[in-house]
Amino acid sequence: MDNGSLGLLLLSIAVGSILGLPSAGALIHRWNAGAVVRSGCLCGSLGLLLAGVGAGPLGQVPVCAAGLFAFGIGSGVWDVAMNVEGAEVERGLGRSIMPRFHAAWSIGGISGAAIGVPMAAASVPMPVHLGLVGGLAVVLSLRGTRSFLPAEEEVAAPSSSGSAWLEPRTLAIGVMVLAFTVAEGAANDWLSLALIDGYDVAHWVGVTGYVAFVCAMTVGRFTGPVVLDRFGRAPVLWGSSALAAVGTLLVILGGNLVVVGLGILVWGLGASLGFPVGMSAAADDPARSAARVSVVSTVGYGAFLAGPPLLGWLGDRIDRPLTWLAERIPGGEAAVWVILGALVMAVAALVATRLGAARGGGVVERSARSRSEPGLDPRTLERLAGEAEERGELELALRLRFRAGLVRLARAEAVPQPETLTSRQLVRLLGSEQFAGLARDLDEVVYGGRAASRADVENARTGWPKVLARAGGS
Repeated sequence: MDNGSLGLLLLSIAVGSILGLPSAGALIHRWNAGAVVRSGCLCGSLGLLLAGVGAGPLGQVPVCAAGLFAFGIGSGVWDVAMNVEGAEVERGLGRSIMPRFHAAWSIGGISGAAIGVPMAAASVPMPVHLGLVGGLAVVLSLRGTRSFLPAEEEVAAPSSSGSAWLEPRTLAIGVMVLAFTVAEGAANDWLSLALIDGYDVAHWVGVTGYVAFVCAMTVGRFTGPVVLDRFGRAPVLWGSSALAAVGTLLVILGGNLVVVGLGILVWGLGASLGFPVGMSAAADDPARSAARVSVVSTVGYGAFLAGPPLLGWLGDRIDRPLTWLAERIPGGEAAVWVILGALVMAVAALVATRLGAARGGGVVERSARSRSEPGLDPRTLERLAGEAEERGELELALRLRFRAGLVRLARAEAVPQPETLTSRQLVRLLGSEQFAGLARDLDEVVYGGRAASRADVENARTGWPKVLARAGGS
C-alpha cells in the first residue's frame, strides 16, 4: 500500500467521526441515548466488517475506505450518546463517576490490542476477525442499553442542537477539552517516536513508554472521582494542567530515562481528567446535554485528530525561533520550555476556573423547569406511576413517583432556584430523613442494580406526602 492509499484510509475514519459527532445531539433529542448507542454500534460494526472485506479478500482500497468511513460515523454518534448517558447516571448518583467510564475506554483500547496481536499471529482472515469483534460489540450494546435511563426522563431541548455552538460556556469547555486532548494526542502520536529518536532507545522501550502513559491515564481516571468530589472541578483541573505541563517538560528535558519515565507517568496523570470532566460539565443541564456534549466532543476529537499532526508541522518550523529566544533568556532552552509549558497550563487552568461554579448534579433543575412544562405535571406522573405499578414495572413506578415529588418540591419553591443540586445536597438542604431514605432506595435500584420491590413503591407512595408536608409542598 502506498502513502496515498494509507492517507485515504486514515482520512476516511476522521471524516466519518467529524460528521457523526456534531449530528449526535439532534439524533439523541429525536430518539434517546440508548437508541443512538445501538444504531451507532451497528453502523460501526458493519463498517468494520466492510473494511475487513475490502482490505482482505477484495483488496480494494475504496471499499475499505467506505467501511472505515461508516465506522467513523458510528463511533462518533455512539461516543456522544454514551457520554450523555454517563452524565445522566453521574447526575443521579450525586457524585463524580464519568472519569471511570473513560478509564474503561482506556482498558478497552489495551484489550483490543491484546486481542489483535494473537489474531494477526494466527493469520485469522480480517473479515472474520473484525466481524467477530463487531458482532460482540453489537450484542454487548443491546444488553447494556437495557439498563439506560428510560426515555420518559429525557427533557426536550427548547432549541436546536446547533445553537449550542453559540454558547460561551460550552465553547469555553470545548477550549479546555481541546487543551487536554492535544496533550493526550501528542503522547499517542509522538511519545514513542520521541523516546526512540530523542534518547536513542530501542523500539520496545519507546513502545513501553507509551504503555506507561496509557496506564497512568487509566489510574488517573479510576482515582479521579475521589479527588473531584473532595476538591471540585476547577482546583482539580488546575492541578491536572500543572501535572501535564510538568510531565511534558520532564520528558523533553529529563536527560536520563529515570527522570523521563517519571515525566511520562506525571504527564499521563495530568492529561487523564480533562476530557471526562469536560463531558460532565457540558451535560450539567440535562435539557441541553446532548447538544452541548456533541459540541464539546466535536472540538475535543477534532483536536485529538488534528492537534498532533499540527504539533509536528510546528516543530519543523519553530526550531530556529526557539534557538534565537533561548540565546537571549537566562536559563537558555530549559527556561523557554518552562515558559511555554506555563502558558499552556495557564490557558487550560483559566478555562477550568470558568467551570468552578458549574458543579455536576441536576435533579432539582429538571424539576424547576417543569413548572412551565405541562408534560411533567406531577399528577400525570403519579397516575403513570400507578399504572406502571399495576403492570408490575416497579422500577419505572419508583422513578416516576420520585420525579413527581421533585416537581412538587420545585413548584412549592421548597428548594432554591435555579441552582443545580445533587440528591446529596438535597438531603442536606431538606434535613429530612424520610427524603434521605427515598433517595437511597432510588439510587440502590437505578444505579446499584438492586431489583425494585413492592415495599420500595409503597414507601415512595406513603413517604413523599410526608416529605412534601414538611417542606411546605403539596
